[in-house]
Amino acid sequence: MSAASSLGYVAQMQEAGIPVTYGYLSDAHDRHPSGGAYGPGEAGYVAALKSYDDAFGTFFTRLAKDGITKDNTLFVVTSDENDHFAGGPASPAGCDGIHVPCTYSTIGEVNANVAGLLATQQGVTTPFKVHADSAPNFYLNGNPARDATVTRDFEHATAALTATNPYTGQNKQIFSYFADPVEMKLLHMVTGDPHRTPTFTGFADPDYFVFAGAPNCASPCVTVQPGFAWNHGDFSPDINVTWLGMVGPGIKHLGVTNSVWSDHTDIRPTILSLVGLADSYRSDGRALSELIEENRLPVGLRGHRDTLSALGAAYKQLNASVGAFGTNTLVASTKGIDGPDARYAQTMSALTSLGQLRDLVAGQIAAQLDDATFHHERINEPLARLEIALAEGLIVASAALAR
Repeated sequence: MSAASSLGYVAQMQEAGIPVTYGYLSDAHDRHPSGGAYGPGEAGYVAALKSYDDAFGTFFTRLAKDGITKDNTLFVVTSDENDHFAGGPASPAGCDGIHVPCTYSTIGEVNANVAGLLATQQGVTTPFKVHADSAPNFYLNGNPARDATVTRDFEHATAALTATNPYTGQNKQIFSYFADPVEMKLLHMVTGDPHRTPTFTGFADPDYFVFAGAPNCASPCVTVQPGFAWNHGDFSPDINVTWLGMVGPGIKHLGVTNSVWSDHTDIRPTILSLVGLADSYRSDGRALSELIEENRLPVGLRGHRDTLSALGAAYKQLNASVGAFGTNTLVASTKGIDGPDARYAQTMSALTSLGQLRDLVAGQIAAQLDDATFHHERINEPLARLEIALAEGLIVASAALAR
């Protein structure tokens, strides 16, 4: 969906009196509608970004004619996640896409047939299914226990897989991290239906897209797929770090800032706190009080500002999937899964205990933040300081386990 089309629909709904509207904009780095992808700084990519700028300009001008502006309407724009570019070096050297367009001789995600690689490199033909991705979910037939011999052998074989990355020329392991149901629970990747829980998830080098094809490499098991060059859904800084833009009544004008750590779960409670509404359930996120003008804050968020910010920051680092705690436990999980069975058992036992404590502390913090945001309760300063200390202690413990 192009920016012009999607924003046009949103504008039409706003003009028709629909007060809450949503729109989706397709990424600008793919060649819509012909297919294929652009590399950073390519002329087509720069032109696509310019068309998005123009579409937003038209959108805001159109709404303003009907009196819909940032003075009376809240606008929220975000990316669901960032994408990792898989491609060769740009040419000419030093091109920036603005003054000098970039070109690429090769771009495209590196497709890896994990079934073929397992059979040819490790001699493993255990039946399984995979949800293909840069961080694929593996489902072993029969849903064996996470510590069953067939599971552990399969995990070890998968961890040992290597390939030569065509962009770096290095022969390295394909997967960087692993999470089985113990760690997936800590990362909020487990639903209420155990049949939907994968045997494990592997987080590959973000250049790779992993799928399960033929159990051989009669056709090359590692190839470049030029149709797609931007990977996501993986665990990598350039994917995990994204952005949120907000403007409207009650929102501070901060410009571009990275001073507030947040994730997507925080958007809804922030909006609700601004408009004076509340959910019937407790959110996993928090209202980003740092972005809200003082006179628009809920009563419960107007005092103890330093403690409140510290509490919110500790909560995110403890509970968010890519916060410090989740990052540390994923590293620990990987070492446990890749290690011998004794270490695996010890690591998973420690992760389970840490997870139970994390859930307890995060739940207490979330309850206090929710009460302050939506139920007019003031922050309990001594309790908040204790919760901050407990959260920081759990993060330190997770870091120790990751070493």
